[in-house]
This record gives sequence, C-alpha cells and structure tokens, in this order.
Amino acid sequence: MSKVEIKHLKTEGHEVVFGRHSLAEMAELFSEDLYRDVKVFILVDENTLSSCLPAMISKIPGLEEAEVIEVGAGEETKNVEIVSRVWEVLTELGADRSSVLINLGGGVVTDFGGFVAGTFKRGIRFFNIPTSLLAMVDASIGGKTGINHSGLKNEIGLFNNPKSVYVDPEFLETLPRNHLLSGFAEMIKHALIFSPGYWKELLEVSLLDLYSLDDSIYRSIEIKNEIVSSDPFEMGRRKILNFGHTIGHALEAYSHESDTKTLLHGEAIAIGMVCESYISHKLTGLSAEQLKEISSFIFSLFSKVNLEGYTFHRLIELMRHDKKNRDERMNFTLLTEIGDAVFEVDTQADMVIDSLNYYQRWVG
Repeated sequence: MSKVEIKHLKTEGHEVVFGRHSLAEMAELFSEDLYRDVKVFILVDENTLSSCLPAMISKIPGLEEAEVIEVGAGEETKNVEIVSRVWEVLTELGADRSSVLINLGGGVVTDFGGFVAGTFKRGIRFFNIPTSLLAMVDASIGGKTGINHSGLKNEIGLFNNPKSVYVDPEFLETLPRNHLLSGFAEMIKHALIFSPGYWKELLEVSLLDLYSLDDSIYRSIEIKNEIVSSDPFEMGRRKILNFGHTIGHALEAYSHESDTKTLLHGEAIAIGMVCESYISHKLTGLSAEQLKEISSFIFSLFSKVNLEGYTFHRLIELMRHDKKNRDERMNFTLLTEIGDAVFEVDTQADMVIDSLNYYQRWVG
C-alpha cells in the first residue's frame, strides 16, 4: 500500500477511512457547516492525552476548541462508576443530543466511549480514531461497545456504530512492543479463522517495520468486516471471531482480580489461541502438524506466561459466565484447519484443563 493512499471501506453501519493521511478527510468534515455550531468532545486516556491528542489537533485544527475528557488508562476504566462520571461531565459541559464524541485511543477508549455515546441522552453521534493496533484491527469494525461488570469482561454493553472510523497507522509509532504484539494477536486470529493465505503472510511480517504492517492491518479490517457484515448481531457466523477468547477472556479477567501479572488483552488471547488450538486438535480435527505450527509461531512472539499462579477452577468458573454460553455449557469456537473455524462446540472442563496444561508444558 502506498504511504499516501487512502482507502474507504463501507461496513454495515459506518465507514472506515484507512491511511496515513486519513485525518485530512476528517478535518474537511469538521470544517463543514454541519458541525460548525455543534458541541464536540474528545475522549482520551492519560496516554493518548500526551502522545496522540497534539498530533490529532495539528491535523484537524477545527477541533482546537473541543472539550477534552480524560479517563484513566487500562481495563480498570471500563466500569459503570467511570461511565457515570463521564455522563456527569458531559451534562456539566452542556452536551445535548446534537453533540459529538470523538474517541481517541485504544480498545478501552473506543469500547468505553461508544458505550457512553450510545447511552447518553439515548444516544449521541460519535467517531472513533483508534490509536493502538488492537483497536485498529478489532474495535474499528463491528459496533460492539461495553464495560466490565462483576469481574466479567464486556458484560454490559450494546451494539452501537460510530459515524465513521479513521485509521491512521502513524499512531502506531507511539506504542511499545508489547502493545503492538497485543494487537497482532487479533490479526493472527483473523488469519486462523478465515484465511490460510493471510496466515502465510503473517508468518513473514516484521513488527520492526511499521510501514510493512499497513497492508496487513487493512486485510484484517477487511476480514472482520466481511464476517460482521454477514452476521451483524452475532447470531451465527460472527461467533467465529471468538476463537481464543473463551480461555483468553478468563485469563485476562483473572489476571486483574489476582496477584498474578496483569495481562494485556492480546497477551491473554495468544494463550487462549494456543489452548483452543489444542482443543481443536482433540475435538474438531485440527492436525497435529498445524497445532505445532500455530503454537510455535505464537510462542516465537509472546513470552510464555507461568500459569502455576492461576487457579484453573476459578478460570473454569469465569468461562462458565462467558456471555457466549447457553444453559451453563461452555461453547467454544474451534479450528478444523488453519483458515476454517466452527462455533458453539460444547467443551468439557477437563478438556479445558488439559489445554492449559498443554500450554504450560510447551518447550518448543
């Protein structure tokens, strides 16, 4: 992809504008009369306030007078108490139903901000500017918003599409490597559930050359859009996007409630993909060769996490509360082969524990 090329992807509910000069189009939008007398608010966290907001304002000078609302960074922000505070700030600053919220940040900010926008005065318009790789390839498509509740990830939420999403890969230059890897985990997932060709491409990608990621980022956005467009409200096929997430979400939640190392979303999903690939080998026909290929690639990128500090029975309990389940059964998305997935596979607790032990025993 050319460094100056801008691509437009139409989705079911909004448009994704992709490219290293995509914010120029947003600047044109906010210079129009339609937004001239509208109150605009920019939601940031403590990281994007300093590392991304100045760059955004320099590219969209029409937002210089916008009110900035700052929240804390990290999953701890995604709770109803912080949501309530932001509602109060919007009210105090005179927000009305014609107001606009711009979410500038990673997946936490876009999840949280979309939920705030969807619930304040029964819904106000919002735009997403994802600044992390995870948000670019995951949160930019699909309209899922939400907050955490009772230790469960995204337990409260709604489908709520932004007006548009502007994906500018230049923001990736502000990210440390572990956050790049966190987003790359979702790209690996897209390949594993959808495209063996894309999987082969990702095996050759270098995270040291951010420009080389542009085409892969856009390919992931395309894949997610194709899946979501066929099933906007996750009644069927969209559930394949949950690969790695049943175990991954439980690990992520447990790391936040315990004294273990707190896991980034993608770090937890990487573990989840190794474990769920093992279950796929046992239940849905994934070959031993492909199981080894997947495991080897993920372990080549992500440091192994010692699971000895994790209580497997607590992880099972968290999985049983996963919102994807029905009738207290644990429903997994699994692979039949690289590039093909099946969903709602009933999986027993002993098989899950076997998969966690497989991860723990891995020596390469």
